[in-house]
Amino acid sequence: MTSKIIVNIIDQVTVIEINNPPINAGSTEVRAGLLEAIRNFDADQNSSAAVIVGSGSTFIAGSDIKEFSAPLQEPQLPTVIAAIENCTKPIVCALHGSALGGGFELSLGCDARIALAGTQLGLPEVTLGIIPGAGGTQRLPRIAGLIPALEMVCTGKRIDAQVALSLGIVDKLVEQNLLEESIKYAKSLVSVKRRIRDLQAPVLDQALFDQQKAKFLKLGKNRPAVQKAIESVLNATQISIDEGLKIERAVFQELRVSEEAAALRYQFFSERKVFKQISEIKEVPKSIKTVAVIGSGTMGSGIAIASLNAGYEVILLDQNPKALDAGGVRIEDHYNKQVQAKKLDELKKTSALSRLHLTSKWIDIAQVDLVVEAVFEDLEVKQEVFKQIDLIVNPNAVLASNTSYLDLDQIASVLKSPSRLLGLHFFSPANVMKLLEVIRARQTSNHALASGLAYAKKLGKLPVIANNSFGFVGNRIYAAYRKQCEFMLEEGALPRQIDKALEDFGFAMGPFQVADMSGLDIAWRMRQSQVSQRNPAHRYVHIPDHLCEAGRLGKKTGAGYYTYSNDGAINHEDPLVINVIEQASLHKGITRRALSTEEIQKRVLLAMFNEAVLLLSEKVVSEPSDCDVVLVNGYGFPRWRGGVIFWALQQAIQSVQKDLDWLADVSGPGFVRSNPEFLFESSNQSNNRG
Repeated sequence: MTSKIIVNIIDQVTVIEINNPPINAGSTEVRAGLLEAIRNFDADQNSSAAVIVGSGSTFIAGSDIKEFSAPLQEPQLPTVIAAIENCTKPIVCALHGSALGGGFELSLGCDARIALAGTQLGLPEVTLGIIPGAGGTQRLPRIAGLIPALEMVCTGKRIDAQVALSLGIVDKLVEQNLLEESIKYAKSLVSVKRRIRDLQAPVLDQALFDQQKAKFLKLGKNRPAVQKAIESVLNATQISIDEGLKIERAVFQELRVSEEAAALRYQFFSERKVFKQISEIKEVPKSIKTVAVIGSGTMGSGIAIASLNAGYEVILLDQNPKALDAGGVRIEDHYNKQVQAKKLDELKKTSALSRLHLTSKWIDIAQVDLVVEAVFEDLEVKQEVFKQIDLIVNPNAVLASNTSYLDLDQIASVLKSPSRLLGLHFFSPANVMKLLEVIRARQTSNHALASGLAYAKKLGKLPVIANNSFGFVGNRIYAAYRKQCEFMLEEGALPRQIDKALEDFGFAMGPFQVADMSGLDIAWRMRQSQVSQRNPAHRYVHIPDHLCEAGRLGKKTGAGYYTYSNDGAINHEDPLVINVIEQASLHKGITRRALSTEEIQKRVLLAMFNEAVLLLSEKVVSEPSDCDVVLVNGYGFPRWRGGVIFWALQQAIQSVQKDLDWLADVSGPGFVRSNPEFLFESSNQSNNRG
């Protein structure tokens, strides 16, 4: 055996234990060890049945994804599963923790599955731009039914062991003694083989299948992996399992080496790298039980909901009684809707609301462990709030500001102990969006930072650490993106053309539709606050200011870059907006010209990349991939494109440098051109090592 596989004989049952911590990933060594153990078991006359089990806290929580970037080494997983199915004696799979991807497919090759209560099962391959490649699309429909299998394969949805039992995937559920119960079950199957491959093919209800197909294509944004997953599951109803397995494997191999799969793997590892950075902060965080949220608007209410969902006691403070009542109603409505949608039961709703306390009195937050400020985005307002907090809240509490643009050092300057303040920049809606920028001000202590990160982790957020800088990571890159789009408005494009070009690239929405949804007045206030700092020689686009001056603040006023009907539908061609844009060009003496979709996309990507490189040069973030994590998880950048750093690094440095020169030229005075040479050198060194 390899060191990754441990074999013991217990009561004439061979126990094959996978020992590849921390997640028992199905690496080459694991596969080789399993294959050897299965063949040895089949030849062993003293053992009548076998159990495959995972050591530690999980079964196999997935394949070793790092192997997907190179030719896969033998034995590959289908060979191992074939050995299980061809074995003359029964093999039972004992599942606990997670059985995902190849781990779940391995279990489907066994004669039975016993699961510990709470085990999670799933096939997340589509989220990595591939399809299950070891029988998931062929065996799962035969045992669980066509539609449940289609949903799991096409969405990557996980199910718990109880649901798996109801679908027939799991044969027995146990609360404890998993190995003992699995050995007993294996002994009951002596001389019996129960291969899923021998079950009848699922019956096809074409109308229902077509309905579900349309649903999953929409959910999966019609990406190639989802299309191929649907085709492969359908094969289970129409061709033999051997032919279906052959096609499935060929598609898996084809998708595995695609650019899209490479980008998705990059994003997967980038998000894991975020948590690795967090683990490197050795400071012990503060024990947080009670959280005060200051400000009961949309953002404050969302932060309160996120904190309640994580089990915290929450005090929501607002000195405006009407705003406080509205915040309380907003939170209660959220939980009522969750219950109505059957996403939450009444008991959990009651528990959450029982931990919410509304107040307009500062004294009520005196003993909280963490304060999160979420008031109006104005420096003086926030400074006044923190002066009050400093007077009232116990000196051991950690303080956080949800500012998205303001200087955290200036906010901290009003505190007696600035070291206890950090930034927690939530994204709206705060209880839904996974991204959380965790900002270190100049004097933020490691204790405060570690405490904020522990809070973020308990909220289930993806926390990206950044140093204090205007706009931090996401808003600073997004500001460069939006500015470039405004330049293109002056030069000849219209809002819908730019929005469509970027939606075609894969963005969730274009910048002008996003601006209308969030409100044009937010960025307007930010620009107004910077008037005194603006260099009059630098290029500045007045179009959004003119729209705001005309009362067009976005969807909330019924008009922004677009005009909206009562039902929220967009009127794409608004003569007033077109006139404002054309007059702006005329005023500056710009001869308007046609811009292609390709130019729009290229200029936006280059502008974003340029700003990301500046952030890295200024050490606002420590890892290039952090920029991509922020853009994908907070700003609608298409995950299957990897991110703007990933996009640039797929090109030659000479080409990128030439394009940046071109961008600097078309952008005009005020454009700060980065030098990404260090980034490409670092990437080449990493590739050489890997």
